[in-house]
Amino acid sequence: MQGPYRRRPPDGPEPQGPPSRLWRRPARDIGYLPPRRPHRRRSAAGTIVGALGGVAGLCTVAIVAYSLAGPDRPAAGAGTTQAPPNAGSRQAAFAGPLYRSGALDPVGCALPPIRQHDEDSMRVFLDRLSDCLDNAWRRQFAKVGLAGFAAPSRVFWSESGSSPCGSYPAPGAAAFYCPANDTMYVGLGDVVETAGDEPVSHYAVYARVIAHEYGHHVQEDAGILEYGHRLMAGSAAEARDETSRRIELQAQCFAGAFLSAQRDSLPMTSSQYRAVLADARARGDDGQPDGRRDHGSGADYAGWVARGYTQRVLSSCNTWTATPADVS
Repeated sequence: MQGPYRRRPPDGPEPQGPPSRLWRRPARDIGYLPPRRPHRRRSAAGTIVGALGGVAGLCTVAIVAYSLAGPDRPAAGAGTTQAPPNAGSRQAAFAGPLYRSGALDPVGCALPPIRQHDEDSMRVFLDRLSDCLDNAWRRQFAKVGLAGFAAPSRVFWSESGSSPCGSYPAPGAAAFYCPANDTMYVGLGDVVETAGDEPVSHYAVYARVIAHEYGHHVQEDAGILEYGHRLMAGSAAEARDETSRRIELQAQCFAGAFLSAQRDSLPMTSSQYRAVLADARARGDDGQPDGRRDHGSGADYAGWVARGYTQRVLSSCNTWTATPADVS
């Protein structure tokens, strides 16, 4: 990627087909590792727990994994065991105050270019993008007096490792959020590979992946994610998959709303916007060999990004009141 990012992004939908290039389908998001036992939450503000070098290809993974640690075995990075201020409830998911907070604020998110096959430039890009996400969402929670927000920790990996939610890398997975220790995990090289070799000049594709994972942290701190997982635990397969789709598509919408709010300092050209939507569409559930329908159709997986981007206000991201046809 050469030079700074310039030009204001489009204000409306763009053509959604893949860009004119040799293109192969991105890897499918691997979904959830459901909780086996209740996870422990920390109460202190988030800190960076690690930054491991490497250019892991930004994965199209939109993974929310719950802790495999039991109540007698604290997860790494966990703090107190008290319930979070925004304990998961139906109210949080369906009508929580976050939906009344309007649009995210611009936070001056000027990011450095990513250089092809360069680990350091990807790491700096992801770290600064995460700073922007911290600032934007902290402000958003404060707007409506929503207590309990703490920025997630970050681990950028270039070598295999483990988290309270499982080992990494996993097949097809280059990024995930682990609620057990409030940490985002991103593979610095796996991210490009799992994005179907999307050129790094399409930086918005990679920004969308991280903004999506961060969206799961927003759901966690707002009490939405815990409610969703409780609902899934007591549901039959079809209802469980629908709940998963509502979680995933909301994270897509949150990502679109964030990218829209930063459109002056992190511009998205028509080419960038098309690449984001084409990448998202290709990560949908359509035509998957296992037949799973836990993330949403390609049209919806792209459509909720576009919805957040064009409508901007978080009330537009309420997938919990959407009809089943809109989260198919």
